[in-house]
Amino acid sequence: MAEISIENARVIIAQTIAKGREMGLKSLSVVVLDAGGHVKAFEREDGAAPGRFAIAHGKAYGCVMLGMTGSAQMARAEQQAYFMNAVNGAFGGAVVPVPGGVIVRGDDGAVIGAVGVTGDTSDNDLEAAMAGIAAAGLKGEG
Repeated sequence: MAEISIENARVIIAQTIAKGREMGLKSLSVVVLDAGGHVKAFEREDGAAPGRFAIAHGKAYGCVMLGMTGSAQMARAEQQAYFMNAVNGAFGGAVVPVPGGVIVRGDDGAVIGAVGVTGDTSDNDLEAAMAGIAAAGLKGEG
């Protein structure tokens, strides 16, 4: 099974932040998780609030643990709030079910990790994340 390398993680973070600057976004925080939900790399831009790690991590963590994009999690939360509340309880409150959480898939379609971005609107966070993942030559699903 493929995995996200540390080099991939660094490219994802650098290019996500570069895309955010190009778009004129607020200071971003970006986390890359492996397929087990462990942090591969994290960076918080100057000016980003210190609590942004937990939000970025929660966006990515939900993707890995549920195999669902942040957008899909949000839709599920809107349709079945009880389900997402139960999931969040099962994962110790660590899931943030909104856009900006992106699944990264290997060539075989398996989940190899996730990226979480926070700092601007969720839709802008998602756009920046997708650019970072593409720059690393990987497949993102947001």
